[in-house]
Parts: sequence; structure tokens; C-alpha cells
Amino acid sequence: MNQLGREFVDLFDKWATSYDKTVAGHDPQYRAVFENYDQILSEVVYHAEGNVLEFGVGTGNLSKKLLDAGHFVVGVEPSEAMRHATNIKFPDITVHDGDFLTYPTPEIPIFTIVSSYAFHHLTNDEKDKAIAGFYQLLPENGKVVFADTLYENEETKQNLWKQAEENGHMNLLHDLQTEYYPFRSELQKIFENNGFYVTFKQMNDFAWLIVAEKQ
Repeated sequence: MNQLGREFVDLFDKWATSYDKTVAGHDPQYRAVFENYDQILSEVVYHAEGNVLEFGVGTGNLSKKLLDAGHFVVGVEPSEAMRHATNIKFPDITVHDGDFLTYPTPEIPIFTIVSSYAFHHLTNDEKDKAIAGFYQLLPENGKVVFADTLYENEETKQNLWKQAEENGHMNLLHDLQTEYYPFRSELQKIFENNGFYVTFKQMNDFAWLIVAEKQ
């Protein structure tokens, strides 16, 4: 079991120093993936309530927005380099070593679980296990609010692959073909099978806002 795509941790260790430039659109290969990045993070914050558990903190961009909005944030991040980058930018944020499946039990009640651009590193079986764990952790009406990449359907998937290849974006194409982008219907089924009501809002060609409420 990879646990938050642990096979991707080395990649994120290397990416830590340039991640913020990538999400800002400096890398043309990933510009469409992170289009409206600031707005996407703001949407996550808008739907968050109460104390927040954040997975895949990265360099702390979403954490900072959550803190500024008055939330108490517990962070979880498997990449040591990413944790270090967050600590440099935001020394007041505490980020634990862990992933979606293995993480310290928060010492405070958590009402909202958030993440941005990370959940697709899990296989569908791992997504299922993670969401089952979220159901156990959250109170009634507790929320999962993710911004993540997924495919609307097979046609969309093939079109995005073709577009990346035609544009010469071979690193992006490799990511699309090797990471675990789910179909929207698959992710909806996983949430619903684990006791959540879930809605989806497309934010760009790749990223969606996913809001799930424990029933």
C-alpha cells in the first residue's frame, strides 16, 4: 500500500523549492492544471467550518488561508522537504509527518477535513479506506472539502491526454498516465458508500471542488 502515494514523496521532496512558482503558472506544462489556483483554495476555505485537519499541506498555501479565516489547523504532510518549506514560510503552522491513511489522531475535535491537489495520489482502494477513516473521525454533518484533479468521463480523459501530447507537455502527460486521477462517478460512489453526501464543482479543465457532508 502506497499511503498517500508514498512512491511520489521523492518527487515532492524535489518539487518543494519550485512548487510555488508552478502553482503561480510559471511552468507552461502545468499552467492549466493550476489555473485559478488562488480562487480554488479560497473556495475550499469558504466551505470549511470549525477546526480543520489538512492533508498534503505542501508549502502551506491553503493552511495560510485557513488560518487567516480564523480556523485552527492541524496539518499532515509526508514530504520532509515540503514540511520544511512550510515551516520557513509560516513558522506558526504545525505540520505532522503522515498521510491520508496514517496520521496522528488530532488532540482536538475536527469538523472539516481539507486537501488540495493531493487525494489523486491514492488508488481508488486507498481512497475508499481514507474516506472510511474520515467518517469515523468526523462528527455528524462534518465535512470533507477537497480541491483535486479528476476526470469527468473517459472522453474527457482521452482529450486531456491528447491535448498534453499535442502541446509537447510530456511531463504532464506522464503524470496523467501514472497518477490515480479518478472519474467523477467513481469518487462519488466511494463517498456515498461511506456515508457522505457529495457535490462537485469544476474549477478548471483538471481541478474540481469536492464538498462531502457526513450523513
